[in-house]
Amino acid sequence: MALEKTWRWFGKGDSVPLTYLRQMGIEGVVTALHGIPAGEVWPVEEIRAVQAEIESCGMHWSVVESLPVAEGIKIHSTDYPRLVENYRRSLRNLGACGIDTVCYNFMPVLDWARTDLHCRDERGGESMLFDYPTFAAFDIHILRRREAAGDYDPAVRRKAQEIARRMTAAQQEELAHNIIVVTQAFIHGAVGEGSDYRQRFLNCLDTYRHIGQETLREHLGCFLRDVVPVAEEAGVNLCIHADDPPFPLLGLPRIASTPDDFRRIAAQYDSPANGVTFCTGSLSARPDNDLPAMARMLAPRIHFVHLRNTVALPCRSFRESDHLTGSVDMFAVIRILLEEQAGRIRAGRKDVRMPFRPDHGVRILDDFSRTANPGYPLCGRLKGLAEIDGMQQAIARILEFPAE
Repeated sequence: MALEKTWRWFGKGDSVPLTYLRQMGIEGVVTALHGIPAGEVWPVEEIRAVQAEIESCGMHWSVVESLPVAEGIKIHSTDYPRLVENYRRSLRNLGACGIDTVCYNFMPVLDWARTDLHCRDERGGESMLFDYPTFAAFDIHILRRREAAGDYDPAVRRKAQEIARRMTAAQQEELAHNIIVVTQAFIHGAVGEGSDYRQRFLNCLDTYRHIGQETLREHLGCFLRDVVPVAEEAGVNLCIHADDPPFPLLGLPRIASTPDDFRRIAAQYDSPANGVTFCTGSLSARPDNDLPAMARMLAPRIHFVHLRNTVALPCRSFRESDHLTGSVDMFAVIRILLEEQAGRIRAGRKDVRMPFRPDHGVRILDDFSRTANPGYPLCGRLKGLAEIDGMQQAIARILEFPAE
């Protein structure tokens, strides 16, 4: 018995081919139809084509990551009825193809944020850093969002001003481009390339000017009530991803960051199909989140697991780290997940696979000569996969669970 080993694959353009995944012992592939814009229907024929390619390499399409939620759904625009119907049709098509796990997020505009994509550690590896004062410098002095200064306390504003003052124009441009475009380009980002990308980004932010936390929660509730019944009929489990980082940025509300947030999400529509992607990396960036306690609380609703680690730094900052070293008690989290899996087997539940993937990774060795999306190096993730799989096998022995 073990959590299913999966790997995020970005399609034919990924520098890590499916044949490599098979050699590494991957059982399930995590992917999406990356060429279809958010809000459009995923056709059965395109789903089956990707599925057949994966199966020809001896694996299966384990998890959709992600079936993106269009901004029009999040802000409940006049186009909401069409967008939500397209989402329902995509869920039906995925269910008809036997794909039963769909990850999504409800983060406004910006899917995730880092301020340094090439942060060197003491051993020469390279990971990603989120430095809160640097992000404030971007927000206040580079993006120049209206009312930005009011979102930061005086000490952070002073640091941000000094950081911005020391940066060259080229460095400011690189920071803005990384946050708005580079980190979002491979995940249906709200803004793409173009000389006016900053203004278009500001325009997107402006659509949330009158949408606070409670309103966004209402919009998520409406979405869940509209799509979860269809997911149930299709045999699909939806699993919301945590906010990354799990606190407000750019004046945007966050509603999937804390234990209370996830209790509210579960209460919006009480169904196993209204589930969670448990991301230890995202949730650990908030020091008051107790990861083992959250895993225990959310365990019956966890359908997909992202395992990575972070090192907490002062002032809401953090650095991504090796998978087993950092703020997360990975042993405790994996033990809870394995205990949950055993309980599902005893209860006769169908959803006992509990796929995990090694999320992100430190860039090491041959990674420096390979191309990859930010956070997705081959060697660093493979190292994390081996560490996590070794740990889960050892825990299973300790708990005297039957071997796979």
